[in-house]
Amino acid sequence: MSRHPHSFHRSDEIVYTPESRLRHPLRLFKEMGRDLLASRELAWRLLVRDINTQYRQSLLGVFWAFVPPIAAAVGLTLASSAKVLNVGATDIPYPAYVMFSMALWQTFTESVTGPIQSVAAAKPMLAKINFPREAIILAQLGQVGFNFGIKLLLIIGLFLWFKIPFVWTVFLAPVALLHLIALGTAVGLLLAPVAALYEDVARGLTLVMGVWLFITPVIYPLPQSGGFAMLVRLNPATPLLSAVRELATLGAIADPHSFWLASLLAGMGLMLAWLVYRVAMPFVIERMSA
Repeated sequence: MSRHPHSFHRSDEIVYTPESRLRHPLRLFKEMGRDLLASRELAWRLLVRDINTQYRQSLLGVFWAFVPPIAAAVGLTLASSAKVLNVGATDIPYPAYVMFSMALWQTFTESVTGPIQSVAAAKPMLAKINFPREAIILAQLGQVGFNFGIKLLLIIGLFLWFKIPFVWTVFLAPVALLHLIALGTAVGLLLAPVAALYEDVARGLTLVMGVWLFITPVIYPLPQSGGFAMLVRLNPATPLLSAVRELATLGAIADPHSFWLASLLAGMGLMLAWLVYRVAMPFVIERMSA
């Protein structure tokens, strides 16, 4: 039987058909849900393998999870003290502000680049083995969570060092963090199929993430007026990242309306990206196998 890019399952048999799967959305969504559940065990095995590989091939191991936030905090604090950089007043000491924000940004960046890197690394397996493609993404999300768990040690340490008061809303901060990760994963999922075919996407994304960092209040507080302030506020990552920081340090979200709007965008974007990923990957695999 010739292989076509679209398929559906009938009991234990896989039937291939050139018909668009979008013509039967209910069947497609059932397949997506079933494969998501079926991919859990494989995702766990991939996660354990990836974590072991990541830290076995690094002499300093978890140390690299701490380096970017600390290095950024030291450099920017020195620049601010020397009046080279005027960032304005922050709600918590500026070094703690930068380290916390950079840890969150690093997690967001990993959620964006993770799907792209995971699909690229799994190319040989994708071309030879038929398995739920969601397992790759679930394993990547698990790695994002594992890496943030390491960064959490740094965050707790800086809270104790700078004597930042405890607020009960810190327990709600992980919810906002999940929304931030959902936004990043949505972007990564949308780009992953194209990036699997063209390396230019991954290279261009490095530049895009640099610009995205510049318009996100990571190394400076949220500006209140001007054209740049409007650009920062239109950035969907701004209310999500700010909400995590505010729930952990201030006890309330300064702009709940923007937070929920960005959360809705992240949720809908993730579902759309999953659908695109699901429909596009058979074409990508066929191109890779040709």
